[in-house]
Amino acid sequence: MPPDKEIVMHKRPIILVFLFFLVHIPISLAGGFGPYFHIEGLDENFDQFPLKGTRTEVSIIGVIARVTIVQSYANLGSQTIHAKYIFPGSTTAAVTGMTMTIGERVIRAKIKEKEEAKKIFEAAKQAGKNASLLQQQRPNVFATDVANIMPGDTIDVELTYTELIVPDKGVYEFVYPAVVGPRYGGADAKFDPGQQWIANPYLQEGVASPASFDFKLSINAPMRLQELSSSSHKLQPLWNSDNSATVLIDPSDVDPGNRDFILRYRLNQGEIVSGLMRYEGEDENYFLLMAEPPARVRPDQVPAREYIFVVDVSGSMSGFPLDVSKAMLREFVGKLKPTDTFNILFFSGGSKLLSPRSLYSTEDNLNKALYMLTHQRGGGGTELLAAMERALDLPKDEDAARSIVILTDGYIGAERAVFQKIRSSLNNTNVFALGIGSSVNRYLIEGITKSGNGETFIVTNQNQSRQIANDFVDYIESPVLTNIALNASGVEVYDVEPVVFSDMLSQRPVLVFGKYRNARQRPAIELTGLTEGGEYASRFAFDRDNVSEENMALRWLWARKRISALSDHYWNDPKENRDEIFGIGLKYSLLTRYTSFVAVDEVVRNPGGLGRNVKQPLPLPAGVSNQTVGGPRRVSEPPLMIMAGLLLMMSLLTRRGNRHG
Repeated sequence: MPPDKEIVMHKRPIILVFLFFLVHIPISLAGGFGPYFHIEGLDENFDQFPLKGTRTEVSIIGVIARVTIVQSYANLGSQTIHAKYIFPGSTTAAVTGMTMTIGERVIRAKIKEKEEAKKIFEAAKQAGKNASLLQQQRPNVFATDVANIMPGDTIDVELTYTELIVPDKGVYEFVYPAVVGPRYGGADAKFDPGQQWIANPYLQEGVASPASFDFKLSINAPMRLQELSSSSHKLQPLWNSDNSATVLIDPSDVDPGNRDFILRYRLNQGEIVSGLMRYEGEDENYFLLMAEPPARVRPDQVPAREYIFVVDVSGSMSGFPLDVSKAMLREFVGKLKPTDTFNILFFSGGSKLLSPRSLYSTEDNLNKALYMLTHQRGGGGTELLAAMERALDLPKDEDAARSIVILTDGYIGAERAVFQKIRSSLNNTNVFALGIGSSVNRYLIEGITKSGNGETFIVTNQNQSRQIANDFVDYIESPVLTNIALNASGVEVYDVEPVVFSDMLSQRPVLVFGKYRNARQRPAIELTGLTEGGEYASRFAFDRDNVSEENMALRWLWARKRISALSDHYWNDPKENRDEIFGIGLKYSLLTRYTSFVAVDEVVRNPGGLGRNVKQPLPLPAGVSNQTVGGPRRVSEPPLMIMAGLLLMMSLLTRRGNRHG
């Protein structure tokens, strides 16, 4: 072989290795393992932030919350802009209306089929009219588009939603999601089309949103209020009476809009609102049954159990969320009985398993697990689907009841693929999810447990880890109520949700939504079941006290519950489900996967519709780092030394080649 040919053959693999490092090191050091978001700084033009503020008013009457959100968009620049804003909502909320206000003009939005609403909006945009479009991206993620915001304009977009507040062990909790956490696309993205929204720009870590965040909540309870508190914000409560209060966020609370607002309260002596609520409409009648669960009875012998912990160690879990995961696992593992077995699967872009088979909870095995746990560091993407497939395929002891426990912040895009995998793979297995973080993806967390017949837990700060670990052990050891059934007498009930009742694991009321007709003499509904102590039955009569015009929200709550059963946690809706969801959305004027709100002002203000499209950057949730969204991270010395060494090696090879040449 001629010398020059020999040199080329030696140099080529080295050059390829160098190019590999040159391309991949900067990406990994910048946290570019994930969703490829654009990071915004505050050096942008001010009209990059068209959302100037969000005002939220919440009214809680009894167990129903009515929420009004006003988003104010302003154009302080010199050219016309079209704005897009991604924002969160409750997974159980029934979004019932939208209005757009421009100066003195108020335009009420109409509910339309989703694609038709888009066409109406785009036509108005191109014609130079003010228009707004409200779409559902996920059951807990929405998008507002506002067209033709002229220089000097301020446009208010107002939306309303209703939801039910359900107590747990006598504690009521209202959650207002304030920010959308970033979502990882990655390998799972192919399972879920329509994910363009996850590439929204984000502000840098620690940079507060320039948009203001104003929040006011009023509560009127049916009995005396007690223990009004928040684990997320400093409160400024103003008491109107023993059972009525107004709650504001204390002005000293720094950057209150970068995390979910959580309010907890008890009623007098831990009582809960239970019983039958009814609304009689023009065409149909609706009911909501909230049946107080029986007291928990601990069995003398608890069967052997197997616990598989699936722990997210991706980049978004770095810091506080991963520290909480470690604390929770220490609590869980430390409470296992000698007859129990366990395993731990850590996942990010790939996954790492503690043992090929589950281990007995001996001291040696516990120490092995704690050592592996202690040495985990947050980094990489969030390939939850692959991790779940591996966990569900692990060999199973048929004599032990298996529970899979997922610890994650839920920042993924392909939620439905995970739900489908869990639903199609269950075999005497319950799946529990623990959401960890200040603004977790509750759609994923709640969907996992709904698909896996489990229970949902949310940890927003490290102080809660021990208590929630104890609650988890209590819940999973023995169910409160099994074999639940609903029976009606003297009245016909139909369109009941849920259709099938899962075992009741927690101390929450049993909730039943439905419709009724043909009420005859002494109509009533009876709920039956089994407890560890024997049979359970509770009867609820239809009387004058439980029917009221004030219960009109039951229409929307039933509709939202029905849509959830048909769609929220399923991968691909059958055509008949799509048709029914669309029909419900139109009939009840609800935002759904297939319906959107659109408002158009017929005044032409910007002929031709020319303008700049602006995506409103979102703040990173509290405790989430730039690594989650591909933000910059300081390059450490070892990789720089590697790169320098490779450059030196190339230089030497080049000199050698020149000598041979």
